[in-house]
Amino acid sequence: MSRAFVKEDDLEHAGIDIPERPVSSLTNYVTPFGYDELERNIMELEVMRQNYIDSEDISLVQKKMRVERALRYFSSRLNSAVLVDPNKQPKDIILFSAKVDVLTESEDNLTFEIVGEDESDIQNNKISYTSPLAKSLIGHRLNEEVIWIKPSGDTVLLVSKIYYESNK
Repeated sequence: MSRAFVKEDDLEHAGIDIPERPVSSLTNYVTPFGYDELERNIMELEVMRQNYIDSEDISLVQKKMRVERALRYFSSRLNSAVLVDPNKQPKDIILFSAKVDVLTESEDNLTFEIVGEDESDIQNNKISYTSPLAKSLIGHRLNEEVIWIKPSGDTVLLVSKIYYESNK
């Protein structure tokens, strides 16, 4: 395409159209830790945004737009958050915010915490309440068997401990 057919404004803003982060349509349950994490993210992003606010440098404008997109996402998540207090959950059944110890068929002990979508972190054994494993665990009680359906084959888990604690 010839430069004659391109507006200068188009060239200035080329590559800075950043699509919005998708927001889940499911209920946004959060633990106290997850709620605090959303607030922390927003505060950090606001500080970052201020660093780029008056810049006209195209790379800084792009960074500002990414920060603003993240701000919109986390603000939306914070506004839709349904805070669940782990201390108010019944202690004898697995529900949102439970920490669960399970014993596998091969005698391995595993621990999982059922958290919100934005909080999930498999490295720290935090699983989203929307995950297949969490869906399998929710509603079960101590000493009950749970079938964990996995692509590599189903595993039987025995619930050995259920506990709730606030991570605040």
